[in-house]
Amino acid sequence: MTERICIFFSRLNLRDCSVTGMRGLSNFRLSCCVNTLLQTFSATWEMGELLDKWNPAAGRGDRNVPLQLKKVLAAMKSDHSQPAPHQDFLKSLDKNDVTLGLQHDADEVFLSILDFIQRQMDDKTLALEIQNLFKISVETYLECSDCSNVQTLTSYLLSLPLHVKEDHDSLEGCLTSFFAHQELKGVNSCFCTQCEKKTSSKQGVKLLALPRILCVHLKRFRNQGGSTRKLGCPVTFPETFDLSETHKEAFSSQFAQNDCRYTLHAVVVHCGHAMCGHYTAYVRHRGNQRWYYADDSHVEQASWEEVKGTYGGRERATAYMLMYRRGSKEEVQQPELSG
Repeated sequence: MTERICIFFSRLNLRDCSVTGMRGLSNFRLSCCVNTLLQTFSATWEMGELLDKWNPAAGRGDRNVPLQLKKVLAAMKSDHSQPAPHQDFLKSLDKNDVTLGLQHDADEVFLSILDFIQRQMDDKTLALEIQNLFKISVETYLECSDCSNVQTLTSYLLSLPLHVKEDHDSLEGCLTSFFAHQELKGVNSCFCTQCEKKTSSKQGVKLLALPRILCVHLKRFRNQGGSTRKLGCPVTFPETFDLSETHKEAFSSQFAQNDCRYTLHAVVVHCGHAMCGHYTAYVRHRGNQRWYYADDSHVEQASWEEVKGTYGGRERATAYMLMYRRGSKEEVQQPELSG
């Protein structure tokens, strides 16, 4: 009998949300994609803290996405005995054309939610602070091969879209490809303002500023022959890395930050095929710094070895989005303060 009781509580420790300190989210009309993103937003505690500061004006909030996000993130931090209520948030997305009952792309929904925050929050200062959490400032350059004249354009990204090779790849390799310049020749030649004609040139992207939260989108889906297929090839990624050490060529001369170290705190996972799949997440708990696996309402403790299982390979679940927090592992592993 004692052995059976021990087994029961061992299983409870893995699955009961009150024990893990995390709340699951019920799957409501194919909501696994949004459920997974909510788990990553909850693990990105900076976002919840900014939303907590927001005092929205009175009025109808049923279609206001940031208001419903504020409510569900607060609920996910309290009363862990049951899955968190999030149907109002799902319905607010539905009223903004992120339709319930359809499969969605996690990166597209992520960017849509950030866009809704900018457009629907009445406190524009806080809305900008939330955007700045993820804002990657970049400089696109075009250098003439004849006269070396350089034209630049400044813009920003909220997730870093990385091309994945169709064989074994790594985050480092994906970043190298992203920051490598392209040769533009022949019909692809561009107009040089100094030469006053079309010339061969090279084009590329440089970093101007890095965000607190670096969201990496591993582009595993390919359009081919009018249909979409998924690349299941392995893509390895580290728990921590320093971009200034691994990709010095990625930085603009205007880049002024000192700290380019990042530590992984959430992984959006896709399993299945391009047109028929399921999303789950691995997230690092802010308080105890342990990894947890969230599959809709089911939550259990996990390990870094299990997170690495999402590198991919034949018939395996694959990491699709990676959330890194700036700072070394020791700096970001500060326990959550109470009171």
